[in-house]
Amino acid sequence: MLEILILAIVQGISEFIPVSSSSHLIITSEYLNFKSSNLALDVSLHIGSFFAVIFYFRFEILKFLDNKILFLKILVSSIPVMIAGFLLVKFDIVNQLRNLKVIGWTTLLFGIILYFSDRFETSKNLSKNFSYKSAMIIGFFQVLSLIPGVSRSGITISSARLLKFNRVDSAKISFLLSIPTLAIVSIYGLREIFLSENPEFSFTNFIAIIFSFIFSYLTIKYLLLFLKKFSLNIFVVYRIILGLIILLISYL
Repeated sequence: MLEILILAIVQGISEFIPVSSSSHLIITSEYLNFKSSNLALDVSLHIGSFFAVIFYFRFEILKFLDNKILFLKILVSSIPVMIAGFLLVKFDIVNQLRNLKVIGWTTLLFGIILYFSDRFETSKNLSKNFSYKSAMIIGFFQVLSLIPGVSRSGITISSARLLKFNRVDSAKISFLLSIPTLAIVSIYGLREIFLSENPEFSFTNFIAIIFSFIFSYLTIKYLLLFLKKFSLNIFVVYRIILGLIILLISYL
């Protein structure tokens, strides 16, 4: 149960802050020698995050008719990563990218990109300036998040900041973009589980969903409050230090 709790904390926090949840789950499982990690658990953790972002934006979603253009833009923005993700899985490229050297370099380099993107003056907000053009640009940047260490939230926040959206709305765009992405990941994972020879989905998985939901929701809530007052520098410093440590370990 302790392993489930730790992985849920890692998933819930790192899914929505710009540090890469996939790389943190890989590193945590590998260096703590966790035995619980499997497809069913991974899917459970992502389902928890999916439910959290849905719950946080529940009022916007319930007012779908008023926000249908916004959600259409979110869907359009998610098309590139869905296509790219399908191709990576189909040609079994994903597993080739899941190694410490790749994670180290992407953690470092995209941390630096996050730093420079956060230096831009901001004059745009989600309600007035999130056009189909900006949605597609951010959507194409999001494709890079399929590489472990890049961070889906990191690259979407960076690209939104490069387009001069303010920090809070850049994070909101990132969170909204996570809805279709997490939905597809969850649906695909559940499909793989139920099509396998020995489908496993136990009480432990439901516990993982609950823990992941709690920590994901808290992360979304408090990150938005944090960004109203502070820059992204703390995440930049964290990524650079972590990236250098991973590279040092992987090349020695």
